[in-house]
Amino acid sequence: MALAKNRVGGAAQGVRIGDVALEAGVSTATVSRALASPDQVRPELRARVHAAVAKLGYTPNAAARQLRVKRSRTVLVVTRKRWSAPFFAEVLRGLDAEFAAAGYAMVLGNVDSVEGERSRQLMDLMFSGTIDGAVLLSGLVASVDGRTMFDTGLPLVSLCAAIEGTHTILTDEDACMARALHELIALGHRDFLYLCGPAGNYNEIVRWQALSAAFEAAGPGLTLTRASQGDFSMESGVEAAHEFLAAGERRPSAVIAVSDENAIGFMTTIQEAGVNVPGEVSVLGFDGIEFADFCRPALSTIRQPRFELGRTGARMLIEAIAADTPQEPIRHVLRNELDLRASTGPAPVRSRP
Repeated sequence: MALAKNRVGGAAQGVRIGDVALEAGVSTATVSRALASPDQVRPELRARVHAAVAKLGYTPNAAARQLRVKRSRTVLVVTRKRWSAPFFAEVLRGLDAEFAAAGYAMVLGNVDSVEGERSRQLMDLMFSGTIDGAVLLSGLVASVDGRTMFDTGLPLVSLCAAIEGTHTILTDEDACMARALHELIALGHRDFLYLCGPAGNYNEIVRWQALSAAFEAAGPGLTLTRASQGDFSMESGVEAAHEFLAAGERRPSAVIAVSDENAIGFMTTIQEAGVNVPGEVSVLGFDGIEFADFCRPALSTIRQPRFELGRTGARMLIEAIAADTPQEPIRHVLRNELDLRASTGPAPVRSRP
């Protein structure tokens, strides 16, 4: 199982804000503003300060902690630029409900890489003292100019992806993927197609590895094919459907998708081509989004506790903020539900042993 690595770093021993100012050719006040309130500093001066910070290895952890003595009661929630809105909308609702009940406000930011200007902006915000902690829905820890989110000294909670060094809330997606395969085998299915997610994505890795392991453990007489490429979108499911239709008589009788959106795109496309679901092929999604309830037939899915994911993550961050001292990372796993509905059924006669 792949983990996002914590880039261990910190200030070089003895390096002070005055050393950064001298290296950058600016005043210590300018260094403070560039790190705490970057919008108040001209871009060229800000660039010189960041270059000096990177060169000297200076990290203003102590300053950041002092700024946070008086809590802002504001937290940062970081998402990916390319994310599954139907899935994460309910997670965000859970986060907002719990934070609001505790008197916290949320600031939402999105990134698509560990570096880049957007990551720099979020890092500057975290160093500014106006944020008490962060929830990561991105699976990423920003790293800019030799600084990482860990260097801010803020508590971090990661949802849906394991990131080393953070508190983490996951679901039992690996165990539930194995349960899904066993249920489909019990329905007589022997030939399976997996609609994959984006390469390198944490959840894609976990789900594919769990499915592969369960497939190997199930014994001989089964085939498992993986789609050539994919992501979590409906468009990806449409592309996989065209490949499936082109296979003719060699089509598998059961399809397991990395996400509900992927499964919906796939199922809609093959039905438009005249393929009966579940009479000719069973389709199973993953996530339990609302759209799955309105498909015809209703999509079978592995239902994640999305609202509870958000609430649990928010509670974990609030507790970490209240502790006011670094804690050993906590890992909590919530249980998914395998919900077999109308899109899955017995294998067609030609596929039965």
